[in-house]
Amino acid sequence: MHAKLACRPPTAKLNRIPDVAASPRSTDLLAWYDRHARRLPWRIGPKERRAGIRADPYRVWLSEVMLQQTTVKAVAPYFERFVSRWPSVRELAAADESEIMAAWAGLGYYSRARNLIACARAVAARPDARFPERSEELTRLPGVGTYTSAAIAAIAFGEPAAVVDGNVERVVARLFAIDTPLPEAKPLIREKLQPMVPQERAGEFAEALMDLGATICTPKKPACGLCPWSEPCLARREGRQLELPVKTAKKPRPIRYGTAFVVRRADGAILLRRRPPRGLLGGMSEVPGTDWSGNSKAESTKPVAGHWKTVASPVEHAFTHFSLRLSVERVEVAENIPAPADHWWAAAATLASEALPSVMKKAIEAAYPGATKPTSRQT
Repeated sequence: MHAKLACRPPTAKLNRIPDVAASPRSTDLLAWYDRHARRLPWRIGPKERRAGIRADPYRVWLSEVMLQQTTVKAVAPYFERFVSRWPSVRELAAADESEIMAAWAGLGYYSRARNLIACARAVAARPDARFPERSEELTRLPGVGTYTSAAIAAIAFGEPAAVVDGNVERVVARLFAIDTPLPEAKPLIREKLQPMVPQERAGEFAEALMDLGATICTPKKPACGLCPWSEPCLARREGRQLELPVKTAKKPRPIRYGTAFVVRRADGAILLRRRPPRGLLGGMSEVPGTDWSGNSKAESTKPVAGHWKTVASPVEHAFTHFSLRLSVERVEVAENIPAPADHWWAAAATLASEALPSVMKKAIEAAYPGATKPTSRQT
């Protein structure tokens, strides 16, 4: 007689994907974060928090404002310079606005810098210069919206708020296979995330989600095998990671045109003026030039007389809502030429410290390569 062969019941098959996905647990994400948290200059890491060190609301607020629409890599050196120069909100509030704008130059989205100054002064006027601790109160500060208020409240004060940035949107959209396109999906993403936020370690949960999106659940090559939420992720189960989140197609940017006039004095100084305090690049320094319009043939009036030369290639720069194509003309003048009204001469040695936005640095560099570099020598 043959011995009966033992058979495993069909329901016990190995590697079988369950019909119902497990629920994502905050404890799994936090355990991953404890091992893999990024070291960032504004962050109090898991070990430091276990040792009783708390996040400084000023540093949290400053980093979150800087990180809006900007990368961690770009922000880090700016953050270090700011906290070294202005280590508290009181000191930032007391600083000269032109100095802050100059320190911000190159980071982009300059309305953030103006809001930063207004917010610092509003907080400095509060009792003991303390930030509000609740997200609802934080939104009343200048430049502090839904995301920034939730981030400060969670990371600095432990409020169990749903902190939703671009990385978090991607993680949650994939986790729950949300097909609604962004930005329309934002309320649903927040609705799905809020019940997952733990009462304890809410700030670290927010930071963990950001890290997960930045390092694992990336836009093009998500490392699903390393993800602590791989099992409950519906997009992974359906093989749709790269399809989500769905984004509404962007409209093509219109093109605007203008001319920048770069005037260099014999001693290397560059002629500058201040942009109006409100509007695009408000309060920043610039070389004189025309308005930016849709007309590439607009007439222009030069700021000084001289033998002007047109730089061969125009400067191109992308703003949020339009692309700019800037013709650059240059001229050299004698050292005794006075600056026109509302203009000034920026000495070669101090030009790098002026509050010049990137587009203006591009224009000056196109006319006189090396002029905006701190170590440049005028020839």
